[in-house]
Amino acid sequence: MTHYTIFIGSASGAKSASSFATVTSGTATFSIPTGYNAIHIESAVGGGGGGLRGVDYDKAGGESAGSGGGSGAFISDKIFNVSAGETMTYVVGGAGTKNNGGYSNSGGSDGGTTSLTGSTTGSIFSLTGGTKATITQNGGVQGPLRQNTNGVAGTATISGTSITSGSFVNSSDAVVNVNTNTSGPVGTFNSSGNGANGTLRGNCGGDNCAITGGDGGTSFSGNIAGGSGSPGVSDGTRGSGGGGGSSNAGGGPAASDGGAGEIKYRFLNVF
Repeated sequence: MTHYTIFIGSASGAKSASSFATVTSGTATFSIPTGYNAIHIESAVGGGGGGLRGVDYDKAGGESAGSGGGSGAFISDKIFNVSAGETMTYVVGGAGTKNNGGYSNSGGSDGGTTSLTGSTTGSIFSLTGGTKATITQNGGVQGPLRQNTNGVAGTATISGTSITSGSFVNSSDAVVNVNTNTSGPVGTFNSSGNGANGTLRGNCGGDNCAITGGDGGTSFSGNIAGGSGSPGVSDGTRGSGGGGGSSNAGGGPAASDGGAGEIKYRFLNVF
């Protein structure tokens, strides 16, 4: 007689995956529940930097647009080793604000750093935010034309131990491989990386010339658009950079803010 072994659910009695939780601001703590040994980060990103305002001149021979802000570094569908009962501390990077500088820098801010640290595990990741777009050489109403630079991408530092093989029990009580986790913004398991620079904009030649603002840097490896530059200026989202303003003839000088950071996570028992 032939004998067959049939496994229903998890033969090891592993707990099924928890529900996802999402945090989009601030800093706080949570504990790893009993029965779990891993945390799945579906998405995490630093804040996006603010865009730069456009400006016009009085017969200076040109006009200036603003560059876009940089986007924050990111994680999409990475799983890390943790210990049941340990306390996790998270920080979510805030959105960078627009630089309202006319002929010189005036306010604005870089995106904030998003991070996760365990009381036992130590630092798991740190995702710096994108920087704001700035003026590198001041201008004046009758010249000279100012000089601009774009916001720069945030950088990812991954310190935790990533899990890239093994199985877990999903929310439907089926045993599946960890590499099936592809629901994050990038759509690829175990993805992380730096953000993207904002689009550089400078000056156009001739009084009352038209030049549009630069777009903010995209986030999550190009899967989340940056804020649009003027005309149609819009804020960044999910860690992307803010858009830059244009000359008046190009649509208007207003710039926009970057997108706030985030962490979306759940608990797994990987075996």
